Amino acid sequence: MNHIMERRTWGAIGLVAGRELSVRLRSKAIIIGTVLMVVVIIALPLVIKLIGNSVGDQTIGVTGNTVGLTAAVEASGNAVGQDITVVTEPDQASGEQQVSAGKLDGLLIANPKGELTLVVKKSANSNLTNALNVLAQQATFSQQITALGGDPAQVRAALNNAHVAVQPLEKPYSYQVQQLILGIVAGVLIYTALMISGQLVAQGVVEEKSSRVVELLLSTVRPWELMLGKVLGIGTIGLAQVVLVGVAGVTTGLLTHTLTISLSAAAGTLIWLIVWFLLGYLMFAIVFAGLGALVSRQEEVASAIMPALMFLIVGYIVGVSVLPSDPSSRFVEILSIIPLFAPTVMPMRLSMGGVPGWEAYLSAVLVAALIPVLLWLAGRIYRNAVLRSGARVRLAEALRPA
Repeated sequence: MNHIMERRTWGAIGLVAGRELSVRLRSKAIIIGTVLMVVVIIALPLVIKLIGNSVGDQTIGVTGNTVGLTAAVEASGNAVGQDITVVTEPDQASGEQQVSAGKLDGLLIANPKGELTLVVKKSANSNLTNALNVLAQQATFSQQITALGGDPAQVRAALNNAHVAVQPLEKPYSYQVQQLILGIVAGVLIYTALMISGQLVAQGVVEEKSSRVVELLLSTVRPWELMLGKVLGIGTIGLAQVVLVGVAGVTTGLLTHTLTISLSAAAGTLIWLIVWFLLGYLMFAIVFAGLGALVSRQEEVASAIMPALMFLIVGYIVGVSVLPSDPSSRFVEILSIIPLFAPTVMPMRLSMGGVPGWEAYLSAVLVAALIPVLLWLAGRIYRNAVLRSGARVRLAEALRPA
């Protein structure tokens, strides 16, 4: 008997989920929105790659007494993170013509005293100027040492070997710029997906309630089955969007070498992103469905779900504002374990790396444990409020036993 009831329950939930899926997939807004998200996430690595190529590599010419500085120019560029390609020109006039034609970013010349000048068309790239300033300072330093009777090579060797020892009291986390960017992108993606999908659930509940469709549906299924079916149907679309956008972004990043992290690290980030979307969506969408049942007009949806929405917003804001400047923030670590904030904060930390395994799993387990409790509470609210139209139903009244 229990087996038959269980099959009936899941059959009803499946029918509701299938109905939601069918209706939403015919929505042009959802289709266009998904395509736009995929296009944007693919375009982002391509734009970064193009910008990096346009400003990252500088080509300068050397001639006459600056030819011997080729290796030193490239080394100075590396010292400040600037890629410099050096081209030898037959004479200064030819080099200046190349600069005027835009084929060279600059021409490096030197006067009889060894003082350097960079000839440019209009203005010089700041990174290139910084690199050549390093070169000029090194040349001046060597001249001063020679004037004092010293050996510049010995002094440079001594300087290269000089360093300060670092003794950390705790084992530091190692973060790369790419990991920070990936963490922020993951946070933005999951926050956007949860916001859109969660609000679609609340709006769908109010739409059925105001049109009286819910009365027909509840004649064949129980309230909590209708609510859960709606959540699962819309969630399937949200999951598909997250997977599409995530795979498109990571694949484009790896193919264009904008992302230089390992394939396993990229796959791990994508898997955690999907896991946290599922956990976060189930947690917030169930609550949004219950709160949406309290009102009868679409204009009231935002105010009804705002108390729960604030947890999602606060977690996202803290993550994108604190993590870039302080990846090891203790405050963010604690926040990422608290279930109501974890869906937006923990994916950012996991994308950046350095998260202890026990923290990641504890956070996920706590959210998973909270979902049945929220399902019970939201189910009670939904059952008591979804058939009541007109004035907004008070939360305390909706939570009373039927």
